[in-house]
Amino acid sequence: MKRSAVPAYLIVILFATLLLCGCMAQNCPTPAPVTPAPVPTPPFLPPAPGEMKTIGLIGGVGWSSSLEYYRIMNEKTQNDLGGDNSAKILMYSIEFGEFSKQERLADAGNWDPLNATMLDAARRLKAGGADFIVIASNTLNSRADDIEAKVGIPVLRIYDVVGAKVNRSGLKKVALLGTKYTMEQPFYRDVLKNEYGIEVVTANATERDYINTVIFDQLVRNDIRNESRAEYVRIINRLADEEGAQGVILGCTEIPLLIHQSDVEIPVFDTTRIHAEAAVDYALNRT
Repeated sequence: MKRSAVPAYLIVILFATLLLCGCMAQNCPTPAPVTPAPVPTPPFLPPAPGEMKTIGLIGGVGWSSSLEYYRIMNEKTQNDLGGDNSAKILMYSIEFGEFSKQERLADAGNWDPLNATMLDAARRLKAGGADFIVIASNTLNSRADDIEAKVGIPVLRIYDVVGAKVNRSGLKKVALLGTKYTMEQPFYRDVLKNEYGIEVVTANATERDYINTVIFDQLVRNDIRNESRAEYVRIINRLADEEGAQGVILGCTEIPLLIHQSDVEIPVFDTTRIHAEAAVDYALNRT
């Protein structure tokens, strides 16, 4: 049985229809792109009056001192409030292997990768509901202004709480030990001098190199060596005897793992403890 042929008039009608659709399509306006609806931010409520704020801790630089922050903040909260109370802490721990490369780039003048990492950490904490930021590093508190300006969250600066602590002690001249950046750049010592009336002295160039090497090659890895302690003590004693330092600021949050008050005669200011305890006071609306 043969198929019937398609009538010629149907072919003409189909062709005309296709031609008409094509002409109309050319005159149709291009539809506007559809913008996806923004993802809503979780509605974190501010703490009620008298309720503890959530501490946002940027840690991992290095992890050993971050561990001390967590312990001290919870111990102080429990001691102050009693019972089973503990601190409200949200921590973002930076992976230090990659970050150490960014620190070397910053030391060479390129701060962009390090700044990006710090801003990312602060944004994560803010998104998670932190009420303020604590940077568990003396050196990286130099990024506090940038974080506040670009992320819009308060930063409890370590040099402010340390300066206030030294000021209350009545001492007027102290030694500052820390990374080379902390010892050599003005961001720390200028605040101590201009805001708190404290004169700062630092180790000589050879000693600064040694202090810095011990921090990055040992202390950030939780590698505590007696020979390093002995050399730090010698440097502190020299600064007291020759430079007139009345006390010493352990201006790297890893140094308190190595040096304690029992190691030297002049007063020791443990920046890790001072900062962590100040964070709890701030979270409890005491300062």
